[in-house]
Amino acid sequence: MAVNLISPNPARVFPIKGVRLGVAEAGIRKANRKDLTVILLEEGACVAGVFTQNRFCAAPVQVCREHLAAGSSIRAMLINTGNANAGTGVEGLQRARQACTTLANALGIASNQVLPFSTGVIMEPLPIDRIQAGLPAALADLHADNWLRAAEAIMTTDTVPKAFGVQVTIGGAVVSVTGISKGAGMIRPNMATMLGFVATDACISQHLMPALARELAEGSFNRVTVDGDTSTNDSLVVVATNRAAHAPIQSLDSVDGRMIKAAMLEVSRLLAQAIVRDGEGATKFITIKVEAGRTTEECRRVAYAIAHSPLVKTAFFASDPNLGRILAAVGYAGIDDLDQTAIDLYLDDILVAVHGGRNPSYREEDGQRVMKQSEITVRVVLGRGSSQDMVWTCDLSHDYVTINADYRS
Repeated sequence: MAVNLISPNPARVFPIKGVRLGVAEAGIRKANRKDLTVILLEEGACVAGVFTQNRFCAAPVQVCREHLAAGSSIRAMLINTGNANAGTGVEGLQRARQACTTLANALGIASNQVLPFSTGVIMEPLPIDRIQAGLPAALADLHADNWLRAAEAIMTTDTVPKAFGVQVTIGGAVVSVTGISKGAGMIRPNMATMLGFVATDACISQHLMPALARELAEGSFNRVTVDGDTSTNDSLVVVATNRAAHAPIQSLDSVDGRMIKAAMLEVSRLLAQAIVRDGEGATKFITIKVEAGRTTEECRRVAYAIAHSPLVKTAFFASDPNLGRILAAVGYAGIDDLDQTAIDLYLDDILVAVHGGRNPSYREEDGQRVMKQSEITVRVVLGRGSSQDMVWTCDLSHDYVTINADYRS
């Protein structure tokens, strides 16, 4: 059951000039479900990607990196669910490349102009024959307004499709940004099982795209965790089709550059937070803010220590204000010279601990009231400096175990 997450509003998912999407039922793992997606980009689109830091990365991640490094203009993306094509060795690479070649031949482009993506079960051969058989239907379905169908087709254990869009005005022209993502478990992006695609018709120079993709990931998908597991397949792809009627953006620090980056970051954050809200078995959406740190890196380390603690996460599920678990996580986050007497802890606006000890005026019923909410903010003040950072996570419930115990069945 997703936490305060509803199906996307079609009126807020905008077609992007220069992008068409097609969906098919290829029977990759299960019959009668959308599981194959083609995203077609018109010539002139600029593309960059950020991928998992898991060293045991999937074959499609390796092929995507190769094709982007080759410098060819990317014209298409091919996404399948039901099979991750990870842990499949040389044969997995061959099948990922074969899928690219099949789509490239159908479109009359080079195979290195196709980016492949897979998500699903690990260590099973990619059923390339089913992908090839399903491609004609996906190509016949290509339409600019198919973003919602594509959001459904890339789902695995997700309970809600994830799609958001915004529009801004740049240089007198209306510019659209739309993104879709999937993910609910095996989520701790280090750039989850996560796929994300964010596109805009803004005019952005190709040399800016890698930095833009990294900044978007750092401000969104690198701030979420469901279970602390970094997937083999995590991928975030950013596209600018250069079809909007404004002057090309040559710097992300220009007025126009900051405007489009803010719009794309808004969409990316909504997508990232939707993944946490749809975390497998989640009943609580939790924001963890760490303030007054010496560096942002140590603030994030503390935030993730709290977010990954099974004891903390199960306490949130039980609505139990067992807040010593949070302080314990702060203590083992790896800050060797941490002064525990400088630490304050808040649950929403409730000051729980002051100078490292229980606040004398804190009442258990106040903590329990906050813990029963579906959305909770934990704020830790380290008292070491002026840096801060934030991550989003969820609780850990009985259903998480059930879902993952039954995943392959």
